[in-house]
Amino acid sequence: MRVTTKGQVTIPQHIREKLGITPATEVDFVEENERVYIVTRRGPGKRGDRFSGLRGVATVRMTTDEILALTRR
Repeated sequence: MRVTTKGQVTIPQHIREKLGITPATEVDFVEENERVYIVTRRGPGKRGDRFSGLRGVATVRMTTDEILALTRR
């Protein structure tokens, strides 16, 4: 793999797919023992964090009072 004059490289497609790297994904470079690793950024509020799959529209047809009654039992 060749580095461009701007310091850029192309991440192979199979690696992007494995790591879930899509356009606008933020990544970090981690140095350990004279090696550099690329990792997807998983900080708070970042796409791909552990709660991203839970975001969406609720499908439960309950009123707020019914939900509160369930949580307070």
